[in-house]
Amino acid sequence: MTAICWFRTDLRIEDQPALTAALEDGQTIALFIASPTQWHQHGDAPAKVDFWLRGLHALKSELESLNIPFKWLQVEQWEDVPEALLTFCQQHQIESVHCNREHGVNERRRDRACYRLLNDHGISMTGHHGGTLLVPGSVKTGSDGYYRVFTPFAKACREKLRTAPYRIAPLPRKQNGNGLPGSDALPETMPGWERPDPSLQKGWSAGSDAAHARLSLFAEQAMMRYVPDRDYPALPGTSTLSPYLASGMISAGQCLHAAMIVNQGETDTGNQGVTTWITELLWREFYQHLIFGFPALSMHQPMRPETDAVVWREAPNDFEEWCQGKTGVPIVDAAMRQLVTTGWMHNRLRMVVAMYLTKNLLINWRLGEAFFMRHLVDGELAANNGGWQWSASTGADSAPYFRVFNPVSQSQKFDPKGAFLRHWLPELATLSDREIHDPSPVSRQALNYPLQLVDLKTSRVRAIEAFASLR
Repeated sequence: MTAICWFRTDLRIEDQPALTAALEDGQTIALFIASPTQWHQHGDAPAKVDFWLRGLHALKSELESLNIPFKWLQVEQWEDVPEALLTFCQQHQIESVHCNREHGVNERRRDRACYRLLNDHGISMTGHHGGTLLVPGSVKTGSDGYYRVFTPFAKACREKLRTAPYRIAPLPRKQNGNGLPGSDALPETMPGWERPDPSLQKGWSAGSDAAHARLSLFAEQAMMRYVPDRDYPALPGTSTLSPYLASGMISAGQCLHAAMIVNQGETDTGNQGVTTWITELLWREFYQHLIFGFPALSMHQPMRPETDAVVWREAPNDFEEWCQGKTGVPIVDAAMRQLVTTGWMHNRLRMVVAMYLTKNLLINWRLGEAFFMRHLVDGELAANNGGWQWSASTGADSAPYFRVFNPVSQSQKFDPKGAFLRHWLPELATLSDREIHDPSPVSRQALNYPLQLVDLKTSRVRAIEAFASLR
């Protein structure tokens, strides 16, 4: 039998259940199906597309070391995938297709269409669990519903992982490769996406080896200090593994196992830094399960339907100033510059800038969500949507509508010496540690730094009133 392992958001050979299963079926071909028009429709960032292409080159080398040829197909949209996949299978006498399941509504529709068409032609297609710690749909409330609140969800996950620990799929064996086609040449760039600055590429080495090197460094140097350091954007206190998890260059299970090794096998006792980081893995899990359980989230709908009645401001000029980091709030502007320059933003700052846009500027969260996707190297629907809806008070277990971060207070608390601000806003570097968080009108004029777009206090009241009226 000849089988296919169809790679999607799982660009690795370790802890890869679909690849393991395909190899058990017989001689295996690896396949990746590119769909540029679909990527454009999803708003994928040039930095993300470039990162994935570089990751595919690394994956190809790993697969070829196992005598597994790597093939490349390209269609424009996912609706074209079933016919292209069937044609490929018929050309190469494929009898079975294996893949790891994806949980967005469009992905599930694509896979159902592939399954039906392949099955009609006598080709089996099997989905495997390879993207999360627990199978979405397997963690339910006592009334058999999906959790909408994180804390009980995390508790249920920990209990399941305690009684049935996550098992990493075995490293695939090397096959003989006799009679199989050779690998395809992979493109270096994709038409329609500009190539990122080389400094951005250097900051995000692609592939599983790079992912594991980053995880090892975090485990050795920062994981046990995660609690005191993680909220300070000037410190290397976070794992920065999100691009590797989003692309599947490393699995959530591999991250969990690494944390448990540091914590002597424990998931919820022991070092507080490690257990807190495991909780962050469970936040990722929570959003993946929500996307599976509530398909409307994949279609730009709020988790709390009543919030769809919020009267968002039509303020394109304010939105553009936010995008360009010209709001006059230093921590917001510095964070936006970090995003546009590096393709990544510190998680604390993602909440700060999102809440500023949705509460202080009262601009629709969907605009911010889309802007992030157009720039994030770790852009991923579930996490990005979940984070934006949390900040906008429209999502599951989101911040209460009356909780509005004061960005200046956040800056003073988490960047007290202004180190992060000075790095990204060099025009403010000469200001004192106190003034840099909210420069005086005189300093703003002298340094050519803008006044704040809105008054933080009155705009906070405006947002609270806009949400309170929904009740």
